[in-house]
Amino acid sequence: MKHVFLCGNPALDLACTLRARRTERFETLDVPDRLDAWYLESGIVDAVSPCQEADLVEAVAVREAIYALVTARLAGARYDDEALALVNETARKPPVAPQLAAEGRWVEASPAQALSTVARHAVELLSGPEVPLMKECANPECTKVFIDRSRGGRREWCGMESCGNKIKAAAYRARKKEAQSAGSV
Repeated sequence: MKHVFLCGNPALDLACTLRARRTERFETLDVPDRLDAWYLESGIVDAVSPCQEADLVEAVAVREAIYALVTARLAGARYDDEALALVNETARKPPVAPQLAAEGRWVEASPAQALSTVARHAVELLSGPEVPLMKECANPECTKVFIDRSRGGRREWCGMESCGNKIKAAAYRARKKEAQSAGSV
């Protein structure tokens, strides 16, 4: 399984590894190997020591804390104290440390270092200038939150392939059906 990175920030991308939160939830981080793959595919690390079950449990807890903080921020609500404490505690741990190698930059890390780096991204995002650019996908079934860096800030969908095309096609079919119904009267 390849992970999807549409959100514009590693913390948001991690938060979106649990898909369709309001309907039929789909967990993409169900085994430690998938967490390893997520860290690699996200670009946070070039190599990660293998995740164990405890690393997966911790990452899912941090993911849920990040999601709680992000949705609170979007709603203009107060942060959950436990979620805030967990993200801050995780961010205080040592992050990944890039090294210079003959081939260029190389990042090898433990799962704890990779997760700390993601938590730091969450701290920077939620306290930085991109807060007004955060949006939830306009697809009612999708719960992805993304950074809208589009010209004019008009982006509605987490991605055209995943949500935009589905919604636009459904709207087209509804309009066509309505036009046919109106024409047969």
